[in-house]
Amino acid sequence: MTDRVIVGSNKSPSNPTPLSAPQEQQVRDLYYKNVRAKCASEIESSSLLPPSPIPSHPPLTMPSAAFAQCALGRTFTMIYACRAPRLAMNSCMLQYQNQDELDKARAEWFKLAGERKKAREEHQRRLEDARSKHKEWWNLDESGQLQGKRVEGDVGGRREENRVDERGVTRGGIYRGT
Repeated sequence: MTDRVIVGSNKSPSNPTPLSAPQEQQVRDLYYKNVRAKCASEIESSSLLPPSPIPSHPPLTMPSAAFAQCALGRTFTMIYACRAPRLAMNSCMLQYQNQDELDKARAEWFKLAGERKKAREEHQRRLEDARSKHKEWWNLDESGQLQGKRVEGDVGGRREENRVDERGVTRGGIYRGT
């Protein structure tokens, strides 16, 4: 159940374009998801016998019970207690692990490329919208610096310059008040 099963010889590749490692991992994830979906009954379903006559005992599971139900609440004893469901699950998974399924997953990945591109563009649009709202809210200029009263104009405030008052005296620094 390793990648040796997947690699195989591909006589007719669905797309000859080589994919990068992260893209191949996405294809492999789709592939495993599809195989798990086909074997969901062996993995998840629970076929329980009638409740145990002894109230303190949990209900008994049939030998063909699903692996997940059997493994629930067990640690290392799961290997021995759930042998039959585990073997059934593994045989189902191996039945669907072949090059055809991998090609189907690759085709599905290429079909979903348009949706991924739209999602990426939508994310970028929302990000730009949030940035513009942030700049508007905090009154920032294009470089992201706070503008403050420079935009509103210098109204009031301190006048720090050399001026000549009404008596003709040159005064430096703050003139007439703060």
